[in-house]
Amino acid sequence: MGKFVETLEILGEKIKLGESRTIDFNLAKLFTSTKIEIPIIIERAKIPGPTILITAAIHGDEINGVEIVRQLIARKINKPKRGTIICIPILNVFGFLNTHRAFPDGRDLNRSFPGTRRGSLASRVAYHFTSEILPHADYCLDFHTGGASRFNAPQIRVKPNDKNLLHLAKIFNVPFTVYSNNLKKTYRATCDKMGIPIVLFEGGKSLESNKQIVNYGVRGTVRFLNYLGMLDSKFKVTVPLNNTVIIEKSKWVRAQRSGLFHLKIKINTLVEKGELLATITDPYGTMRFKVLAPNKGYIINVNQSPIVHQGDAIFHLSTLFY
Repeated sequence: MGKFVETLEILGEKIKLGESRTIDFNLAKLFTSTKIEIPIIIERAKIPGPTILITAAIHGDEINGVEIVRQLIARKINKPKRGTIICIPILNVFGFLNTHRAFPDGRDLNRSFPGTRRGSLASRVAYHFTSEILPHADYCLDFHTGGASRFNAPQIRVKPNDKNLLHLAKIFNVPFTVYSNNLKKTYRATCDKMGIPIVLFEGGKSLESNKQIVNYGVRGTVRFLNYLGMLDSKFKVTVPLNNTVIIEKSKWVRAQRSGLFHLKIKINTLVEKGELLATITDPYGTMRFKVLAPNKGYIINVNQSPIVHQGDAIFHLSTLFY
């Protein structure tokens, strides 16, 4: 692990304690033979300590995470008091260039880990990242958003029954901590197998930069770095008024009709059973269907699409929480 390494050797570069370096992680070219480079920003304190790997845009259309990591760099929060911080604002540059979730061949990078040397482009990126960058990390922070038009409340995803991750989620302290099993071939599952704690943040939706969501991500990271003794003393640590709500179980509420979708409730809200969440109407003024809460719980995701089809996921609602 990186905390005992005086000279960090990564992608053929050697970075000593107290040094700053930006190195390029490149594996492939565009059709035009133009190189695609993934900048990796490395900041090392003079005092040894943990190595934190901070990533965003594993999905190329998830802009909020890019802005969170950008702000960490621009405000020099990534310059640690001790240890090392490695920032990769855009891991899936191919998707980011096309404002698309996946790689040009349609493959999802976050379903390609740990990857293979001779596999698809996404698999190759995952392989080299997993073998050459990830082993240096003692902790990982990874930033995501909801997909398509689905807006996620600020939340940390943790594997059930993992006391260490739950503790770290409470340190990060955004409105919700959601128990979520690791999916095969994801970055989170790979970190788990390698014994590297990962704090996965979800907030907002794709192709949108939301100032409030970004603030949650930045402030949570500040609290996390402060907990590890890595935060420069010039930065102020803000403590939320309420502690994170732990959501052990949740379910999707799906549209029972197709039509125009009218939201009646705000995200983050604690609703009662039978409370009106939305209405679905037809374009002709003949149908108006009420969507009611099936149980008491927190709204942790809303579909912000103005039109829905029958069966579409429209709300993510907690069912067991504390």
